Amino acid sequence: MIEVPADPGAGCHWILGVGVATLDIVNEVAAYPPEDAEVRALAQRQVRGGNVTNTLVVLNQLGRSCAWAGTLGDDPASGPILADLHRQGVDTRLARPHPGRTTPTSYIALSRATGSRTIVHYRDLPELTPADLAAGLDGLDPAWAGRCAWVHFEGRNPADTAAMIRLVRERLPWVRVSVELEKARPGTEQLPAGPDLILFSRAYALALGAADPGPFLAEQARRSTAECCTLAWGDAGAFGWTRAGGLTQATAWAPEQLVDTLGAGDVFNAAVIDGLLLGLALPAALDRANRLAGYKCGRLGLAGLVADAARAGFR
Repeated sequence: MIEVPADPGAGCHWILGVGVATLDIVNEVAAYPPEDAEVRALAQRQVRGGNVTNTLVVLNQLGRSCAWAGTLGDDPASGPILADLHRQGVDTRLARPHPGRTTPTSYIALSRATGSRTIVHYRDLPELTPADLAAGLDGLDPAWAGRCAWVHFEGRNPADTAAMIRLVRERLPWVRVSVELEKARPGTEQLPAGPDLILFSRAYALALGAADPGPFLAEQARRSTAECCTLAWGDAGAFGWTRAGGLTQATAWAPEQLVDTLGAGDVFNAAVIDGLLLGLALPAALDRANRLAGYKCGRLGLAGLVADAARAGFR
């Protein structure tokens, strides 16, 4: 059963996530409009978004203490982002503000007909740098730093992300490291050399010409030092690979009605990380992640996701 967590307390281990936070403006429409059309939004909401912060919020719901390292503008949009992270129990002491810069914003059209979403993203803000992360780690209380158990990266700026992975390996050599590769970017070939876990997206695999998840994961594993790789593949389920066990596959779980796919990949990543921290074998972790991500697709947003899933009997 996915349990509703108690307060993990100050002495527990924690997870650091490195990536972006955004303001998401979500317009729900009856169906995605054709080019040059004008349609009425059926509903609108503004929420905090960003892959890594979504993942941290779900990990917090799963009982993990979490902290976020990233950058923020000093415009009004940064206030709701920080307020939401604090409300969700995510520590923001490693966030770096940039005076005079604008918080990243995603304009999202969510189709009620299909549950799919189309995102137009605007960004005018520097990414977190290795120097930023080093300064943040230097400022941590040693006892608190010593309880860090996992560091999760978005593979956004490949050269800097690779440098930050090396930095974490030097400063926090006991932690496990994961990286999400969602989009193919120049230099992403640098990233498989450092993590324990690589979370590939279907979009990333397709951009590299993959037609079959199994051979793709096997090839990526040969190029990697990771002990474990995963690849979510839509209706075909999720695939995983470990050095000890080779390839495995978990069946997809679909809700009765597809409502909202926004953030489903972030939910999947959170559940995989949590499952591995619980000591689950990869097939069990993938199955649990598919179920939670599928359940999310049948509802709007992430608020209360794990508690609702627990009441629905998800294991």
